Amino acid sequence: MSSFPSFRRASSYWLLLILSFCLSGCGQPDAPDSGTKTIPAVHPEQLCPRLRLALKQVREGRQLTTSTQGAWQVVHGILAFGEDFPVFHEGTPQPALDYLLAGGRLTGWNLRPGDHGILAVVEPGSTLAQGHPDQWLGYLSQCGSDGIPLDRPLTVGNQDATVGDLLSQAQADLRIGQEATWTLMALATYLTEDDRWQSSRGDTWSLEQVIDMELEADLATSACGGAHRLYGLATAVNRYRVRHPDATSPLPGAWGRAEATIADCIERARQFQQADGSFSTQYFERPGTSPDIFAKLGSSGHIFEFLAIALPENRLAEPWVLRAAERLVKMLEQTADIDVECGGLYHAAHGLLLYRDRLCPAN
Repeated sequence: MSSFPSFRRASSYWLLLILSFCLSGCGQPDAPDSGTKTIPAVHPEQLCPRLRLALKQVREGRQLTTSTQGAWQVVHGILAFGEDFPVFHEGTPQPALDYLLAGGRLTGWNLRPGDHGILAVVEPGSTLAQGHPDQWLGYLSQCGSDGIPLDRPLTVGNQDATVGDLLSQAQADLRIGQEATWTLMALATYLTEDDRWQSSRGDTWSLEQVIDMELEADLATSACGGAHRLYGLATAVNRYRVRHPDATSPLPGAWGRAEATIADCIERARQFQQADGSFSTQYFERPGTSPDIFAKLGSSGHIFEFLAIALPENRLAEPWVLRAAERLVKMLEQTADIDVECGGLYHAAHGLLLYRDRLCPAN
């Protein structure tokens, strides 16, 4: 899957883009109440079967190959579907996660021995390799309810290692002021508030310090409008609540500050939601829309992924959330036979899968 529509599908792409312009209207203002009637919410019993079918189409209807795609695309698919996500190698489908961890070759999957574990090379701006610190580790930590086990074998060249060696290197490399979004996802999954460790510079760190560092970052200038940062913060809060089921709000220290930021951004997502159920293309900064369905899929998919883990159980079936889920499903249905940028696609799928498991686990 390429980042842009292929030539053979160009006619479908332009037809869809023209249709998007027609449906959006010329000069539509950047406001959630754009004069268009708000779409009523669908009932969960109607939505759940569509969720299942849309996710099946994303997983089975698009074939990623080791000869065409890079690690950036494949790891995003693993984030969405975990152990069940396939990649085609020399014409044969096999579990993508097993392939990579066993030392399978893939452009952008660049790991090497580090001074304190295994280092995943960062290539900023790459569309094939890891673009942010600990991005691979962060996404591996989000596979399944407790992440890929730290003792899971990992082959790097001729060296036998484990997923835990990625975590050890991440802890050693931690620096004040760094982008620690994906690092936090992993640390919050595998560590507790009582853990302390030293970086290679000799600084002592705790999970609470990493949360505070992420809270100090500017969401508006963060990757994907801050949706990933919020997802990391929500992961930390959720894991704290799992360990402390009797804890009441506000939570102590950085967890309470993170919870307040999460609540504020949930409300921003709701306020900035467009009449068709999609979320703002300006993310959490202000209302915004676009005639480009791919831009809307990217922003709505990232925001919905955050909401899928951040919303309390009693808010999952609120009308605005159901409208957002249905709109996201509709966008996946509309683009089923068109090449779509993998980040937006698989974050949308991951969010819908998390939401489906919470809203309609029987499906």
